Amino acid sequence: MPLDTRPLNSLGLPKPPSETRVVVAMSGGVDSSVVAAMLKDEGYDVVGVTLQLYDHGAALAKKGACCAGIDIHDARRVAEEMGFPHYVLDYENIFREAVIEEFADSYLGGATPVPCIRCNERVKFKDLLETAQDLEADCMATGHYIQRKTGAAGAELHRAADWTRDQSYFLFSTTQTQLDFLRFPLGHLPSKDATRELAAKYGLAVADKPDSQDICFVPDGNYAGVIEKLRPGAAEPGEIVHADGRVLGQHKGVIHYTIGQRRGLGIGGLSDPLYVVRLDVDNRRVVVGPKEMLATRTVPVREINWLGDAPFTSREAWHLSVKLRSTRPPAEAIIRPLSETEAEVELLSPEEGVSPGQACVFYESEGSRVFGGGWIWRGA
Repeated sequence: MPLDTRPLNSLGLPKPPSETRVVVAMSGGVDSSVVAAMLKDEGYDVVGVTLQLYDHGAALAKKGACCAGIDIHDARRVAEEMGFPHYVLDYENIFREAVIEEFADSYLGGATPVPCIRCNERVKFKDLLETAQDLEADCMATGHYIQRKTGAAGAELHRAADWTRDQSYFLFSTTQTQLDFLRFPLGHLPSKDATRELAAKYGLAVADKPDSQDICFVPDGNYAGVIEKLRPGAAEPGEIVHADGRVLGQHKGVIHYTIGQRRGLGIGGLSDPLYVVRLDVDNRRVVVGPKEMLATRTVPVREINWLGDAPFTSREAWHLSVKLRSTRPPAEAIIRPLSETEAEVELLSPEEGVSPGQACVFYESEGSRVFGGGWIWRGA
């Protein structure tokens, strides 16, 4: 079969924009709205799709809560202004089963989950991507701040040009097959201001819309309240215990605490500050101790999604950088594969507050490439 020698368009496909169908995942925010408007302006056959993920009374009235009622309205308005079709798909059941239920169970198990990653992995980049293919799209575009580059072995994932906006931590589980189909047109922009300038250029009503700050189905930040609604009786009281065995007080439910927490423990009057160092779910105990007990060097990781050119198990160890929380910079580490999906990560400098349920994302030590990552699955 002869090679396709036609010139590539701006999305890296060998056909004119007018013959290239792009499904844009539209949340109703400024980022995805700019992507849709920009691609439409470049002449692409754009189809906007917004997912209705949940029906949450508080969220429906709060501007900036992703995929709530006002956001669906905003996405539809952008489509009307720019002149491309827009569809709203009811994904409530899928979202509840794939994201919300696990979120509740993870907290009940003493973990600190990251539901935005699961949403990208199980809903947006799985079910929505399949819908895009059903619509005969050539690719699917999103407003995420991350870059897709073509390397020697194919499509690669890279951090956004603006590292302060980089969303790679939340997209580490993107598979190679998904990456081949996805496009991230904002990843190269120097700042969020540049995105808002584009929104103003296209005359979008969402140009000044504030960014969403909370987990979409917890718009008031009260995680424990959501869990108690989903799992009645989950907030059972128990003891706050020092690591040396002393009982220091009572708590109102393990779900109210996370590893590394210092404030709100209700055990004042002690000479030295104490932190949550472990959650003993089986015995309903919150274990506290001095800050040095939070320091972790060895992190067990599973459910690994590997995006390197060579197989993950082709080496005894990978010298990379890892990110254990979205707000922390990558730190040097040695990753020792135990199987294709499990590894032991040794941090060259110990980190505090490492918690089961968080992601461990792998990065090129010098550069911007993302090599995937996995999930921290038990106390280190």
